[in-house]
Amino acid sequence: MAEKKKAWSSADIPDLTGRTVIITGANSGIGFTAADALAKAGAHVVLAVRDPERGRAAAARIPGSTEVRRLDLADLSSVRDFATEWAGAPLHTLINNAGVMMLPRESTADGFERQFGTNHLGHFALTNLLLPYVTDRVVTVSSGAHRWGGAVIEFDDVNMAARYTPQRAYAQSKLANLLFTLELQRRLAESGSSVRALAAHPGYSATNLQSHAASPLARVFMRVGNALLAQDDRAGALPTLYAATQDLPGASYVGPDGLGEMRGAPTLVGRSAAACDADAARRLWTLSEELTGVRSGVGVR
Repeated sequence: MAEKKKAWSSADIPDLTGRTVIITGANSGIGFTAADALAKAGAHVVLAVRDPERGRAAAARIPGSTEVRRLDLADLSSVRDFATEWAGAPLHTLINNAGVMMLPRESTADGFERQFGTNHLGHFALTNLLLPYVTDRVVTVSSGAHRWGGAVIEFDDVNMAARYTPQRAYAQSKLANLLFTLELQRRLAESGSSVRALAAHPGYSATNLQSHAASPLARVFMRVGNALLAQDDRAGALPTLYAATQDLPGASYVGPDGLGEMRGAPTLVGRSAAACDADAARRLWTLSEELTGVRSGVGVR
């Protein structure tokens, strides 16, 4: 009988000495776990966080080379400030990890629906502003929620002013993450860049993200699910770490290999038909440029 292949784990991360990685939202959850694993592998890890005090407390728990920089993805002026302060510094990998989930209707500092504005537009702007310095890859964390309710991008109402629900808005933002990755990879390849764009999702992972859901019933359901079904944040971080460190084709999507992609070891996974729509990806890119005022940096390097 053939020997069963050992499941990939953070112990399989290669030596990252000399490499710099930015992780958004790295002070808690899978972002913190990924930062910890990458720093232990030798990378210099930048925790890009909204609250520097909490970021410093998290960094103090990570053995290895770290620094903390303020970044509020719900405020494009903060995104621009972060990129301006970074200008000229080397950057190997950018991990777009931060996110908000199923919030009551709220707006960003720039007036966008908060889930679309934070999860997609903030990362879109950050990526394009930092892209001239990226030498290896951009990893964006999406979710199996991109499939919820046959999600599509509501191009005529991306802020969902007409019929907002926390679930629909979250699903749209996670679909946007995948379409962004698809179009970014197309542009990188077309420009001859060796930089790759990849995406990952953590499956069902127990983190503090679910605690902010708008509905009290949803919060109760998620607490039960966290206790009975979810994997911990270390397992949930593995798809991100796999996408960030393994030799994978551009536009790859990594998730758990278990039933329903809820839990398990990282592997390449599929996505919805809407997440494969190249025309929608191009249209979303153009709209995102218009909304953020940030033009593509693809082809600079």
